[in-house]
Amino acid sequence: MRARGVIAGATVLAITASGVGMPSARAFVEDVPINGTFIARSMGEWAKTNERYQNEPTVTSTWTITSTCSDAFTCTGTVTSDQGWSVPIERVASAWMIHRELANWEPCPDGTAYPGHQAIRFWGVDDNGMMLLRQSEAIQFAGIDRTAGDSGACGINQWLAISMPFTMRKIA
Repeated sequence: MRARGVIAGATVLAITASGVGMPSARAFVEDVPINGTFIARSMGEWAKTNERYQNEPTVTSTWTITSTCSDAFTCTGTVTSDQGWSVPIERVASAWMIHRELANWEPCPDGTAYPGHQAIRFWGVDDNGMMLLRQSEAIQFAGIDRTAGDSGACGINQWLAISMPFTMRKIA
């Protein structure tokens, strides 16, 4: 009885190690990158300013994204916006992430202004808003656009933080 369990376990181990019945790592890597032209929208009507709902301007732009992956966890590329900026993009914890520095983002009463640090995190979703496993198949994305200022900006010992839902749809 015991010998049969050992043989069965060894057989499963051998099949698993040989990759029989498992998708290849190469196929998975090809399913991860996202590339194309997209309409990106940060939805100001649902914005939160320091965790309090407050309308902010909605921002809609066209993005061109190019990305590649060296393995299932390491993906990088570039996002270029029709608003005149271009930033790196990377895949972090099953989501895509971009970071931008926004000059003069937080105006102060004395006429000075401080920068904002924007982070947009998004992932591919299906028609029901559920996250897709194969990001390369996604034509729509959901996420969050969060911009925060520096603590102490404008003489206030609390940073200004604005978060709003983010959507993106592939157009080409």
